[in-house]
Amino acid sequence: MKILITEFMEAKSVEFLQANFDVIVDEDLSTDTNELKKIINNFDALIVRNKTQVNREVLENATNLKFVGRLGVGLDNIDIEFCKTNNIHVQPATGMNANSVAEYVINTSLSLLKNIPLIHQETSIGNWPRTSISSREIRGKTIGLLGFGLIAKKVSNLAKVFNAQIIAYDPYVDPSVGNEFDTKLLDMNEIFKLSDVISIHLPLTDKTKNLLNYEAFKKMLKKPIIINSSRGSIINEEDLLKAYDEKLISGFALDVYDREPVQKSFLERIQSNTNCILTPHVAGVTEESNARVSEFIAKAVKEFFKL
Repeated sequence: MKILITEFMEAKSVEFLQANFDVIVDEDLSTDTNELKKIINNFDALIVRNKTQVNREVLENATNLKFVGRLGVGLDNIDIEFCKTNNIHVQPATGMNANSVAEYVINTSLSLLKNIPLIHQETSIGNWPRTSISSREIRGKTIGLLGFGLIAKKVSNLAKVFNAQIIAYDPYVDPSVGNEFDTKLLDMNEIFKLSDVISIHLPLTDKTKNLLNYEAFKKMLKKPIIINSSRGSIINEEDLLKAYDEKLISGFALDVYDREPVQKSFLERIQSNTNCILTPHVAGVTEESNARVSEFIAKAVKEFFKL
């Protein structure tokens, strides 16, 4: 059995696979779809993260492929329907990086409420903004979660340590589930009206693409912090910057973008006095989560092929 790994995987898990399979690691293939198409028919399993485009063109050439392992959760870079139709098993590492993402949400919430990016910028150039830039506590603030899956539930639990109030929107979750986490499930417009922080925990679909657009930002009455560690295209980036410039929101943290790596044209719009945190799709990537994700997928491959 031959396995192709196109994005970074924890070394111990690669070694585990090498003890049972013929393993090729080539991270250049994550961005070279043409080359991937040429060689994919040689492999029984493919392991990727989010950069590798496992689209129809690639899969049509994958005549021997039986397993796709996703070192993460989101599956929008994989043609799921084609895999289902052609009996290719797709295995995400569900839940393995949830703690890391939840910590990212709390971390950025605390930093942006306290205007840390602005205070850091001013202090680092020799100013002393001890009274000129205000700072807020998370205690008593309302955190609105768009989506209430595993990661959002972990955010809810962490936020309660700070005595924050949690509300959530998720049309697919029964209200009784919210009660278990002391979280009110409300409609989306109520989330917009009531939240001091809004964190996105939704998959990217036709319905969620550009969900947070200018019209949505205009409904946000408390000038909230916006945090996106889910999928970039859920936020209209142009509208986000317009909303910040018009003081409809008071800051934002982006770990995901409409196009990745983030485009220079977007970065050029970010001013030094913008209360924001930009990170390169790492909310779920810590030393600990990478070990969990990698081990989970490695064991899933072995189990799938019954070795």
